[in-house]
Amino acid sequence: MPNPTEYSPSGQPIYRYESREEQEWTPPAYGQEGWSEKIEEHFQKHIGPIESVFHEVISDTIHIDVHFIKPTAERDYQVLFTTGMSYLPMSTPEGLEEHDYAELMICLPSSWPLSQEAIQDENHYWPIRWLKMLARLPHEYHSWLGPGHTVPNGDPADPFASQTKLSGVMLMPPTIADPEFSTLKMDSGETVRFYSVLPLYTEEMNYKLRHGAEALIDKLEKTAFTEVVDIDRKNAVKSSLLSFWKRR
Repeated sequence: MPNPTEYSPSGQPIYRYESREEQEWTPPAYGQEGWSEKIEEHFQKHIGPIESVFHEVISDTIHIDVHFIKPTAERDYQVLFTTGMSYLPMSTPEGLEEHDYAELMICLPSSWPLSQEAIQDENHYWPIRWLKMLARLPHEYHSWLGPGHTVPNGDPADPFASQTKLSGVMLMPPTIADPEFSTLKMDSGETVRFYSVLPLYTEEMNYKLRHGAEALIDKLEKTAFTEVVDIDRKNAVKSSLLSFWKRR
């Protein structure tokens, strides 16, 4: 895996990746027989039936599909999750090989438009785009993604779309289901871990770099934060940062 470009004030490595536009296309991996089906069964057992799939037509490196689970009367949000990220192991650091395989998910409000017509608008499509981009990132750059990792939307970070100021994400183990949901033992012995994609503001990502993921989570938990995306939610650290500067 690449060497860290620098280290954050909290001591965590920071990696900066160059564009892959000039690299050649790589034939995609599709995983072992039955691999995707086992992941789909896992989500249907713990969350709900799969309604539809956003199939990837043209793939590079790995084939990524995004699956859609619709809301229910008991669960007033919809779930998107990937299959494909775990078709290949990530380049995890020595000693963290248990994190080699992962898939991603994101929870969206029940009102979030996901029809083929609606996702032509980036304001609706960006969660799908980011699931696919994040799932491919560690394989394209021989790196890895795990709990507490943050990825900004550019450097400096830009909002995902015109209707929100959210501009990056953090990965964390999901809390929407029982603890057994967070990992899946495959028939061939590998363990796939599932991470929830949590959109963040730039100030929150900066706070995490300075103080660590646990400190940011403490801040988020003091607001009305949930795993369900809220494009207008309260910024968990901005007000405290403003107060700090006013006291100086």
